[in-house]
Amino acid sequence: MARRIESLLLDGPAGKLEALLEEPEDRAPDEACVLCHPHPLFGGTMHNKVVYRMARALRRRGSVVLRFNFRGVGSSQGQHGEGVGEIEDARAALDWLRARYAPIPYALAGFSFGARAILNFGCSLSDAARLIAVGFPMQSAESAFLTTCRVPKFLITSTHDQFAPRDRMEKLYAGIAEPKQVIWIESNDHFFDGALDRLEETIFALQQPV
Repeated sequence: MARRIESLLLDGPAGKLEALLEEPEDRAPDEACVLCHPHPLFGGTMHNKVVYRMARALRRRGSVVLRFNFRGVGSSQGQHGEGVGEIEDARAALDWLRARYAPIPYALAGFSFGARAILNFGCSLSDAARLIAVGFPMQSAESAFLTTCRVPKFLITSTHDQFAPRDRMEKLYAGIAEPKQVIWIESNDHFFDGALDRLEETIFALQQPV
C-alpha cells in the first residue's frame, strides 16, 4: 500500500507552519503524535534523519504523525523563538492534530532540541498518552520540571551522546517522576551514528512505562 502523506501549511502563532502528516499504511491510526525536530539554528528540520526514522517507527506501529518545521525553518514563517516560541508552535500543531483526530489518544515526540520542547510542553498536559524524548540535551536544558511530571515519559539516549553524558543522565533520571523509562542505545554520537536501525526498532517496540 502506498505511503499516505499530506503536505500542509498550518496556522501558527508566528505565521504559517510547514508540516507533513503521515498516516499508517495498513490501518486506521490508534494514536496521534506531534514530532519535533532538532535545533533550528544548527540545521535542524523536520527532514532530519533521526526525525524521519522516528516518524517511520511511529507510523509502523499505528500512529498518525505530524512533523512540522519550527518558525523560521524551511517554509515556516517567523523567526527563531529561543525555545519559548517553538513550544507555542508545538502547541498549535497539537491543537490542529487533536481537532482532526479527536477520538484517539495523543502523544508528543522529539529529538534533541525537539525533545526539550516536547518535555517542557508535554509535562503541562494532564491527558497526553506519552512523551518520547530522543537525545534530550540535558547539558543545555532546564530539567527541574521533570521531578513532578506525571505524564508517561520515555528517554532514549545514545551511549556516546556528547550532550548527555551517561553518568549525568543517570543522575538526572533518578530524580525524574514516575512513570518513566530510559533506554540506552549503543551508538557513536548524539545523532545515533551507526544505530539508526536500532533506534527505529526501539521506538516501534515501546511499551508504556509502569
